[in-house]
Amino acid sequence: MSTAGFNSQNGTGAGQPYANGPSQNLQQLPGVNYGMAPLQNYNQLQAKAPMGPGLYPPSAPSAPYQSHPPQTHPPVSSYQPLMPRPPLGGGSLPHTPPLSASPVPRMPSAQSTPPPPPVSSSGYYASPHQTPSMGQPWQYNATPTNPPAPMTPPHGQPATNHMPPPMSMVPPTSAYSAPPPTHTATLPPGPALPPTSLHAYNQPGVAPPPVTPMAPHTYQPGRPPYGAPPSGAPPMGPPPPMGHPPSMKPTPPPTGPPMGNATPPPPKADAQWDGVNHIAPPSESEEGDVECPGTVAGNGPQAPNSYNHVENKTSGAAQPGPPGRHLGHYPSLPPGYQSSPPGHTAQPYPLKQQPYQQPGPAQLSPSLAAMSLQSGTPEALRVVNLLQERNLLPPGPLIPPTPCLPQDLQRVNCNPEVFRCTLTSIPQTQSLLNKAKLPLGLLLHPFKDLSQLPVVTSSTIVRCRSCRTYINPFVSFLDQRRWKCNLCYRVNEVPEEFMYNPVSRAYGEPHKRPEVQNATIEFIAPSEYMLRPPQPAVYLFVLDVSHNAVETGYLHVFCQSLLDNLNSLPGDSRTKVGFITFDSTIHFYNLQEGLSQPQMLIVSDIEDIFLPTPDSLLVNLNESKELVQDLLKSLPTLFEKTMETQSALGSALQAAFKLLSPTGGRMSVFQTQLPNLGAGALQSREDPNQRAAAKDVQHLSPATDFYKKLALDCSGQQVAVDLFLLSAQYCDLASLGCISRYSAGSVYYYPSYHQQHNIAQVERFQKDLKRYLTRKIGFEAVMRIRCTKGLSIHTFHGNFFVRSTDLLSLPNVNPDAGFAVQMSIDENLDDLQLVSFQAALLYTSSKGERRIRVHTLCLPVVNSLSDVFAGADVQAISGLLACMAVDRSVTASLSDARDALTNAAIDSLLCYRQSVLTIQQPGLLAPACLRLFPLYVLALHKQKAFRVGTSTRLDDRVFAMCQLKYQPLVYAMLMIHPALYRVDDLTDEGALNINDRTIPQPRVLQLSVEKLCREGAFLMDAGTVMYLWIGRNCNPAFLTQVLGVPSYAAVPENLYLLPELDTAESQRVRAFVGWLKDQRPFAPTLHIIRDESQLKTSFLQNMIEDRTESALSYYEFLLHLQQQISK
Repeated sequence: MSTAGFNSQNGTGAGQPYANGPSQNLQQLPGVNYGMAPLQNYNQLQAKAPMGPGLYPPSAPSAPYQSHPPQTHPPVSSYQPLMPRPPLGGGSLPHTPPLSASPVPRMPSAQSTPPPPPVSSSGYYASPHQTPSMGQPWQYNATPTNPPAPMTPPHGQPATNHMPPPMSMVPPTSAYSAPPPTHTATLPPGPALPPTSLHAYNQPGVAPPPVTPMAPHTYQPGRPPYGAPPSGAPPMGPPPPMGHPPSMKPTPPPTGPPMGNATPPPPKADAQWDGVNHIAPPSESEEGDVECPGTVAGNGPQAPNSYNHVENKTSGAAQPGPPGRHLGHYPSLPPGYQSSPPGHTAQPYPLKQQPYQQPGPAQLSPSLAAMSLQSGTPEALRVVNLLQERNLLPPGPLIPPTPCLPQDLQRVNCNPEVFRCTLTSIPQTQSLLNKAKLPLGLLLHPFKDLSQLPVVTSSTIVRCRSCRTYINPFVSFLDQRRWKCNLCYRVNEVPEEFMYNPVSRAYGEPHKRPEVQNATIEFIAPSEYMLRPPQPAVYLFVLDVSHNAVETGYLHVFCQSLLDNLNSLPGDSRTKVGFITFDSTIHFYNLQEGLSQPQMLIVSDIEDIFLPTPDSLLVNLNESKELVQDLLKSLPTLFEKTMETQSALGSALQAAFKLLSPTGGRMSVFQTQLPNLGAGALQSREDPNQRAAAKDVQHLSPATDFYKKLALDCSGQQVAVDLFLLSAQYCDLASLGCISRYSAGSVYYYPSYHQQHNIAQVERFQKDLKRYLTRKIGFEAVMRIRCTKGLSIHTFHGNFFVRSTDLLSLPNVNPDAGFAVQMSIDENLDDLQLVSFQAALLYTSSKGERRIRVHTLCLPVVNSLSDVFAGADVQAISGLLACMAVDRSVTASLSDARDALTNAAIDSLLCYRQSVLTIQQPGLLAPACLRLFPLYVLALHKQKAFRVGTSTRLDDRVFAMCQLKYQPLVYAMLMIHPALYRVDDLTDEGALNINDRTIPQPRVLQLSVEKLCREGAFLMDAGTVMYLWIGRNCNPAFLTQVLGVPSYAAVPENLYLLPELDTAESQRVRAFVGWLKDQRPFAPTLHIIRDESQLKTSFLQNMIEDRTESALSYYEFLLHLQQQISK
């Protein structure tokens, strides 16, 4: 294996390299390691004082699959927790409210609200000499100085996806010392060596770009004074910029707020860390580019040049939000806490991208120069006193801020639902970013279902010869024959084929090609982008059939769903399927064509698992469809009377891995209990008496590294594992989840699943399964994220394995997966007006096509702190912080993560007050663009992943953490801050009209019991679950016409469906609920609850702004922030 990344099978000099997957001829070699590169200090949500790094002993995978000698791997250092900021005063305030069925309304009177307890400043800083008069701001993006450590975690220690950049092996002299200069080695110009890494291609005759070491800054929350960035050897990069436009300061956008396995990567793709304080020369296996074939742009064989203008997808475009309305006030407000009009929000992002005329450099500068902050204060910087203004929530969905770009560029910029940045105005220097105390990162939804997707078929995919960036709307055409890359600024020649525009059928207009008119585009890759035939769609189902599994009844639902959707599985004539069931033994099924019925083959030796008939267990679906249907009809009854209570999940996974290794594919695992037999056996670690612990929660990290190591085996062979956990008991999701996390799979969790006792979960399982079986899928995928010279990526979040600095290995990619990355500024961007980011996803479609989906985002560069704040995207910031807090909880502690979230709000508001405001005023002041930041931070404190003092099952908490890391931002935000609507008085005023359906648009209400009334009905949308709360005195007409019951007492206890009644009121409510559900790919559960229902507690726990026994109200939290800022 290459030390620069994970090379699934190719050696350094022997063997035929290939692009898309594993080798067919496998031979077992002991001692193959997996390189999970150095684990860097946890950026923004970092603890406060370094501890010594832990060392992980090397390990070997349980099932070696490589056909070449083992090689060394980049080391992994343990996460280093530091000392946290003082907590929020413990679990409760001096004035503890009485225990009651519902929370106390958020706003107590001035006399009854004691200020939050004073926070001690002792034990807070890296050394006692650093304690200032108040908490110093965090330092974002400071490079940790601890040496990295080897890879595999010892038993019981957390195994994360962190992979930091190479760092010098020097002992830490202080928490914030500058790293020593990094020595770099570059290859001389000349022909590149042949590629050996999976998907790592090189262009013949093109010299590799110089090595670019990682940034000397990573997002680190220390509290020493801020100064110049740490010194060190200046990073080397691609060829120097050519003809930069003069520096300009664009105006920040008019901003309305918008709509989460962190993995610091290993060394750069073209440099290897060899364990000493220097960087080894790049290996041939990591040179070039993962999506790059063996030919330079324009030099490949000519093929028909076609353009499918739009590829229609199933999901429609996002709908506009509801009309604005005025919101109410706080009751019993403290003096001066009055209502004022809600802030203005920016116009919605234009979903349909229009063609534009590519501006040349001469046109670009004046258009940017025309914009200046001096013309007036933008809405995003309007000063908001959070202690006085009540109307902070917009009446509908939050709109992402619009980057301040010339109109022609903004018109073609990437849709923020696909690609958005936490800061829509990029700071010019790292020191300016440090000063702002805001995280810099990207949030991606790269394989999202799109209603319009331009698809290009061409033998020539035009890319920069230096950095391999795909041509995009933000490059500059110097003339018809030359274009300048917007990432490395190299001037490239325009290939002859690119001169012809297939849309207009005109010659000589390269700037009007679809590739230069669309920020999101998909290429059907020519043959040079594959070194073996694309793999077929292969689906293997691994089913728990123990007594506990049969009792839940899930087998009936699964088999019926698969029967119903068998013809809808994505694939072609090569599609293969297979089945494995398990309890204390492993059962295989021979489905070979020609048999009269399926044959069950039982392997009882789970310690040394083997495949009884390797050639007939995965069969062609078309050829063996009748046998597959017979098996699905018989499976539910086959194990009806089983008394087997044991679960050999680990052995079943090993068998499934052996079966899928030759081809790759998708493994779908259904599990209903804690694995307790054979490899990967686990023991219960949950103490039910500690579920409501007021401080830290234990056992958030895996109990064993078995599942992580098996996931890395799977990733190397292009196998992704999706886990469906259906259980009423503890299953240790913290350990089992690793099998999906590192193999780019998904986790589905159905607590208390039972076919008779929990009908709502059964309905959700059915809908999720239908979506899962029929949605689009990409196989043997990799994704690379590039950014303009001077910026660098240092941490990734999501489900994947990081193969090199900016390359993610995704054996499967699905349209419901989100990713996030953290970034730093390595070199000053003084000469730049714009920076660009590009994500390229190379995958094999279910039809066997090799495709490349490319997204490009362009943002302005600014040099003032006010401009940085004006471009802040509060939801993207909150989503990124949530990802970081999950990792902090696992690697340090839950209390550290909670404190760090609070510190993030304090630091940014303190910086705004001290450095941006020109006139100091009393109160807690925030710019309009960050007015919801404290509310979102408090919401994270009360989210199931991070809450304390409230009974929370360990698996529930871990699943909530998985969702924050894996869900695209728009879905994660609903889980963080649900939406509340009153629905008993819906009207057609301001309604949307979609496909001849009228969709009412009620206003969004504050999350407080103050907004509820016994006479109404209220719908809460919390992402994966919805609650329809019926007030005790609800209008009888609503009960009759919407729920079909005569009175409040007649509302059933376990109602989860809205009856289809032929009344206008029923149609309105069902249309609104259906519209909300249609905006997400998963199926939320709807609970219709009365005032005395058991689920009322869950409903009220989402009332973020109210005080509870263990958490502050929103107003008290604001007072706490003000107290910290005013120290």
